[in-house]
Amino acid sequence: MESKKTYQTIDDYIENQAENVKPILKKLQKIIHESAPEATETISYGMPAFRQQSVLVYFAAHKNHIGFYPTASPIVYFAEELKNFKTSKGTIQIPVNTELPGELIEKIVKYRLQEIIAKK
Repeated sequence: MESKKTYQTIDDYIENQAENVKPILKKLQKIIHESAPEATETISYGMPAFRQQSVLVYFAAHKNHIGFYPTASPIVYFAEELKNFKTSKGTIQIPVNTELPGELIEKIVKYRLQEIIAKK
């Protein structure tokens, strides 16, 4: 992962990652987009992010995992389903050598969307 490069788009970010990670990131991007079709893609804090009124989720490639950052509340809410992943307050680590948990990511994105809508 290059940490000093500035990316303009999520596609630009993905294209600059390791070959083994690109398909995972593209799939993650597609799942998020399909789960929140009105959300816009952006780069925030140097990471891909999806916004709808405010940031829904971020993600980033790391050496051995994909960091998925949905904020803290979904990690608490989906704790049982996330028990096989390393998590911290606002982070879920998805190892690059495992299947992307598409249905769970979809549920988390939709949960975040409902959270944001409820706050407005």
